[in-house]
Amino acid sequence: MSELVEHVDEHDRVLGVVERGEAVRENWLHRIAATICRDREGRILVVRRAKTLARFPGCYDVMVGGAVDVGESYEEAAVRELAEELGARVPVRFLFKLLFREGISPIWLGVHEAVVSEIFVQDSGEIGWYDWLTVAELREVVDEWCFVPGGRKALRQYLGSGFGSGASELPAG
Repeated sequence: MSELVEHVDEHDRVLGVVERGEAVRENWLHRIAATICRDREGRILVVRRAKTLARFPGCYDVMVGGAVDVGESYEEAAVRELAEELGARVPVRFLFKLLFREGISPIWLGVHEAVVSEIFVQDSGEIGWYDWLTVAELREVVDEWCFVPGGRKALRQYLGSGFGSGASELPAG
């Protein structure tokens, strides 16, 4: 069965329920929840998406996430996606939303932060590789490596807004 998402407007208000594939084909706004994961030392998790994925195969990202299910909040989706992709059952902190139009289709991107003490499971269907990089290391590679455009934009806003400095306030998982 196809993945159902909420088609939303410019103000993130629900217009209806559609299949995610249809939302992408028709360039309809829908919601994605993603989390920037930090470890206790403040390094940021960087993943390389599996080469078999339809969206941005083999590209790097600083976020783990996916579509927000019908009736689900951004936070609920972020927690679910962390558990599915990393096996991490940790609290997330909502940071900000971005209206992002430069990717495969327009989305509202709900960005969260979590402290993850270890990766319990690596979903090889989603993640081909991962490592923890310092902010300095990330700044060196973010424009050199093939990054998911939304992840690059969210990382810049995250670092530029000083959100990373509060990661230690989150309980570690």
